[in-house]
Amino acid sequence: MAHDLTRYRNIGIAAHIDAGKTTVSERVLFYTGKTHKIGEVHEGTAVMDHLEEEQQRGITITAAATTCPWRLSGREDGDEYIINLIDTPGHVDFTVEVERSLRVLDGAVAVFDGREGVEAQSETVWRQATKYHVPRLCFVNKMDKVGADFEFCVKTIHDRLGANPVPIQIPIGAAENFAGVIDLLEMKGYQWDEESKGRTWGEIPIPAEFKAKADQARAYMIEKASECDDQLMEKYLSDQPISNDEIKAALRKGTCAIKINPVLCGSALKYKGIQLLLNAVVYYLPSPMDKPPMVGHDVREKTKELIRRADINEPFCGIVFKIVSDQHGDLSYVRVYSGKLESGARIINSTRDKKEIASRIWEMHAADRIQREFAEAGDIVGVVGFKYGLTGDTICDPDHPILLEKMEFPEPVISMSIEPKSANDKNKLGEALTTLRREDPTFRSNFDAETGQTIIHGMGELHLEIIANKLKRDMKVDVTVGKPKVAYKETITKAAEAQGKHVKQSGGRGQYGDCWIKLEPYVPVEGDDSEDSLLFKNDIKGGSIPREYIPSVEYGVRQAAKSGVLGGFPMLNMKVALFDGSYHDVDSSQIAFEQAGILAMQSACKKAGPVLLEPIMKLQVTTPIEFAGPVQGDISSRRAMIENTENRGNTQVIDATVPLANMFGYSTILRSLTQGRANYTMEPHSYAQVPNHVKDEVLASLK
Repeated sequence: MAHDLTRYRNIGIAAHIDAGKTTVSERVLFYTGKTHKIGEVHEGTAVMDHLEEEQQRGITITAAATTCPWRLSGREDGDEYIINLIDTPGHVDFTVEVERSLRVLDGAVAVFDGREGVEAQSETVWRQATKYHVPRLCFVNKMDKVGADFEFCVKTIHDRLGANPVPIQIPIGAAENFAGVIDLLEMKGYQWDEESKGRTWGEIPIPAEFKAKADQARAYMIEKASECDDQLMEKYLSDQPISNDEIKAALRKGTCAIKINPVLCGSALKYKGIQLLLNAVVYYLPSPMDKPPMVGHDVREKTKELIRRADINEPFCGIVFKIVSDQHGDLSYVRVYSGKLESGARIINSTRDKKEIASRIWEMHAADRIQREFAEAGDIVGVVGFKYGLTGDTICDPDHPILLEKMEFPEPVISMSIEPKSANDKNKLGEALTTLRREDPTFRSNFDAETGQTIIHGMGELHLEIIANKLKRDMKVDVTVGKPKVAYKETITKAAEAQGKHVKQSGGRGQYGDCWIKLEPYVPVEGDDSEDSLLFKNDIKGGSIPREYIPSVEYGVRQAAKSGVLGGFPMLNMKVALFDGSYHDVDSSQIAFEQAGILAMQSACKKAGPVLLEPIMKLQVTTPIEFAGPVQGDISSRRAMIENTENRGNTQVIDATVPLANMFGYSTILRSLTQGRANYTMEPHSYAQVPNHVKDEVLASLK
């Protein structure tokens, strides 16, 4: 019998680093009966942080998935729902884990620190969720923390995220006086018993000193709910009585339509508020049935749209959103959007046009798994047996092929060299890097023939450090690691024209290719579907170059752009127009025009005022106020632009943009400046031209 999809919730927990995501996840597992002992991040016993590296560092590195049952209000007689939960990392170096999880989720819980409110990575996660149209609940965690301020947090969600937060709870007290929460729908207070780790909890009357505040907050909630439903708005404006069920239905409608974001509060560490959060997930976040059908394209006719509904009777269709290498073969995490996938079924990977077999299907619980015979629409499962699948690939019924929208991943900003210590390690290194590339789409590697070194590229120092550790410890490859290097790029500053002519005559058939190109600066438009940093345009008139050779010229141009003219760095933000040329009836060939394209591009770039670009990072430092002066001074000395400073209680938050090249080893410096009391986050922001004196140093270091 097919399962009732209205009782399924596919959700993720996402937030800034240290907001308490994994602690929330651990409490969810405990209260849903999935675990019988609460794991703690600070003790390295968290179930969802199952990698050794995660337990040592106390941070989440990979998204972990689990499936857990929940009976409403935690009662034995409550209706049972199935929650597929993904706990995502908060550290920006692992942003791909959040990106690919949000791509396949129906809803998310955004967790905020009760004292800090919206932090730098909260904004990134929020943007990613908006990009994939994911409805969100907000959970203000750590209400027991010194300086916790619920109203401040709600204000930052509104001001910094441009969201529409609607509190459906308010806290009873804060910091050491945090005693529980008031449910504004039921107008009841709730308390949790810490001795029983929150298993014992129940209603209490609303304390007298919070009654007026609760009435005011409830009135605001009803006003916001009525904005999401026309019938409720009529009742609200005509002062007719409104039932709790009507308010709940309107809040759900507004949340699913991403018009509002219900806000709850609690303290995961002190076991308060999690059961009500689970109820809210069921009440307000969408089931697979509430989401619009998946729109894909015909594999052969790219312009033809196809639709797949969350229905077991539709043809099977799903997406691979994560790959984990395993001693028994790759484990592919799959979100099933329609139809049914049976164990042993033959399917196709429509992205790569390859046949695959789903040998075994597993229900995941972090590192553990339970075998299943099949997976149906709405499920998130692990599948063993795929040989070709990569993150973002569409898998489907061979008789009904469909291609879903692919995922876009950010470009790496940092690189470092690694060298195997022995011939045996050299053989193992190639296999290990291939495995890592399959697992992590933001990780790249290449072999530098000039230096004989392997270069790995990633999203940050921590990302590369963890990859190096993984190579040594998990994959048993002994490597020497070089110092991290910045991923520079090149571009041009003015227009130029150039000819590329490739002529060879040495007995037999010769080679003849001749083209003229015009090169000019170009910035991809925001929202441009191609998002191509090099735009190629065919302006040939009158057939001076036959049509079959045009793609060869474009290929040559793009190859030349991969290694620029200053320091061999990739070139971007250019528009190339092919406007003239000539050909030979016998000697012209595709290879000849490829070479002509390379020569024309190299010549034009040299004339077009080439400049070096460097990655600029968005930096946010949170420091105690007494250290703010030295911290700001140090940031300024790193060629940074301080954009904003804001005092929050006894701390100062500094927002700046800074070149990545000046930020290596910054965590050590910041610790010494602030006695270890400050922290920072950094994420890619943009590329900017390198000042001349720095450019000379960079280019000199390459010689």
